[in-house]
Amino acid sequence: MANQQAQSSSSPVRATLLPYGQQWLDEQDIEAVVQVLRGDFLTQGPAIKAFELKVANYVGAKYAVAFTNGTAALHGACFAAQIGKGDEVITTPITFLASSNCVLYQGGTPVFADIDMNTYNIDPAQIKQKITARTKAIIAVDFTGQPVEVDQITTIARDHNLVFIQDAAHSLGSTYGDRKIGSVADMTMFSFHPVKHITTGEGGIITTNNELYFRRLLMFRSHGMTRNLDELTRNDGPWYYEMQELGYNYRMTDIQAALGVSQMDKIDSFIARRREIAKRYTEAFSSMKGIVIPAQHDLADSSWHLYVLRWIPEFFNGDRKAIFKALREENIGVNVHYIPVYLQPYYQQLGYEQGICPNAETYYSSAITIPCFPKMQDTDVDDVIAAVEKVYGRFLK
Repeated sequence: MANQQAQSSSSPVRATLLPYGQQWLDEQDIEAVVQVLRGDFLTQGPAIKAFELKVANYVGAKYAVAFTNGTAALHGACFAAQIGKGDEVITTPITFLASSNCVLYQGGTPVFADIDMNTYNIDPAQIKQKITARTKAIIAVDFTGQPVEVDQITTIARDHNLVFIQDAAHSLGSTYGDRKIGSVADMTMFSFHPVKHITTGEGGIITTNNELYFRRLLMFRSHGMTRNLDELTRNDGPWYYEMQELGYNYRMTDIQAALGVSQMDKIDSFIARRREIAKRYTEAFSSMKGIVIPAQHDLADSSWHLYVLRWIPEFFNGDRKAIFKALREENIGVNVHYIPVYLQPYYQQLGYEQGICPNAETYYSSAITIPCFPKMQDTDVDDVIAAVEKVYGRFLK
């Protein structure tokens, strides 16, 4: 509030733009990368396994397989689950495109189930309604870092013999009850894009407790090849390998992995800071009429990748676009997460129609993401609060 009072009503709260998310690298991270650059392996070396082991141990999973990015990792999960032509996969429309595109890559059909208006995550009741004889899997997304209803979705998957893939791009470090996300679903994907909880530049990983999925993931990320003696159809000698599936070159480099190992040393402090910022936002905005703050279900402890405010239209003079623009004019790098996937032109051409998930469309019409990342200083948080209060006062009816 002090920052706001120091500004005239015509000047922005901040002099420079504060992004909605940003990586935090230190000298330890830089040195870790430099050591790889000075070593023998830039790719397919020991740093990959070290990173996979570190993530697997952190989340409590038996196996982890690193990929070039989160999208490639999701593609790998769909391959491991043997999703193919004619198969349906239920997912949420409030997510990044990759959560459903990975189904299309395998020739499957995404089926969108509506969201719960309290958590903005996929609604288990809607999942049940969408199940058909062709349903093969569920891809449930931990939107903003809040875990989906893990127990309910696990039960649904088991009852219908479906594969449960948890898109946890937003939720590294989140917990559901006493379990870390990454140890519960059949397969769980984490993303390491620069705005996520840790970064490898680009990168993703699948964690699983299933050895068959683990083996298929390893094969898929490396051209569908194997050198595993137990898997070969014949053996011409120690040089011999076989391509047994149509895979891809989705291998992470040791450069990326070394950065990831170093970043994992700081994951708990990063998440603690995100939770501090989210707590301050909740305290500041919870009493503001017309603004809906994020809710959490009882068993979830979010790691707060995103903090989303909903500006309910009937309380404001001006639409969401005007409010968004006003916040940007205050040099607050707000964003919108996400446009319902099925509203994209490509999906419309596939036959998906507006109105199939009304909750998702209602959410989208009012949502604005405000900055939340561990590198933010307390003064940055003050500026975001001041800007929201300033714009709120300007537009409130």
